[in-house]
Amino acid sequence: MKSCFFVIALCMGSIGSMNAQSLNMELPVKLYSDNEDGFIVIGHRGASAYHPENTMIAFKAAYEMGAEMIELDLTLSKDGVPLVIHDETLDRTTNGTGNVSDYTLSEIKELDAGSWFSSEHEGEPVPTLEEVLKFAKGKIAVNIEIKPEAVTENWKNGIEAKALEQVKKYEMEEYVIFSSFNYRAIENLRKLDVDIPAALLYEKGQSEGRGITELVTDYQVNAFNCSRRQFSKKWAEEASENDIPVFVYTVNRESRMKKMFERGVTGIFSDKPDLLKTVVDNMWKSKR
Repeated sequence: MKSCFFVIALCMGSIGSMNAQSLNMELPVKLYSDNEDGFIVIGHRGASAYHPENTMIAFKAAYEMGAEMIELDLTLSKDGVPLVIHDETLDRTTNGTGNVSDYTLSEIKELDAGSWFSSEHEGEPVPTLEEVLKFAKGKIAVNIEIKPEAVTENWKNGIEAKALEQVKKYEMEEYVIFSSFNYRAIENLRKLDVDIPAALLYEKGQSEGRGITELVTDYQVNAFNCSRRQFSKKWAEEASENDIPVFVYTVNRESRMKKMFERGVTGIFSDKPDLLKTVVDNMWKSKR
């Protein structure tokens, strides 16, 4: 399989001023719109501060705002179709009720996934993974987060296999990165494809006291994802020393974006990709 670690070409300054960009760390996934700064601006569930999360209008807006990657949440419908929706239930982000897994694709497509956000978004549907990939191909990379409740022991025909099939259909293997809070999902992926980019979403209970390096090695992943609160200076040092790309979520304040950038993250998930892009661009200008 491809190496889980990446070569640092140049070392500059202390950990307080180190970042993946200044170290020329190789990214764990290709970008269609790579500006070669070594940092990835990620639209969290699209541009979800401005549009209903995990909808096509949110993903398109993130792309138009200059995001280099969009993040989405993936689960399965009753009839086994990969759907883009965050919650296990329909209640919060649609006008439906009950578990997503109790409804077929055709039933879910009849629901309104926009009105909860604003009346202007009335009628926005729940997208399928295929619809997102069809849009994203040639434009923007995708972080596919597999929801824990959709993961089973059926790795040959489970959500991982179905998602991977769609990714390969659109020839986006090098432009997507899979992630999950359920470590079994990563294990299932590796049984299916040893080379597909994957990141471990840190979950304390399953980690059993293991550090970043041990987890990345144990699960053969290409990157490590965690919350901004979890990404301490200690973790930053360990990631830097072992050349591990780190992505943090969900950062919407300018001051926190700057802090995470300086701490050395490879990318940030933000509901405001436009603000994040501006902050990162300005910080680069100030370093020149």
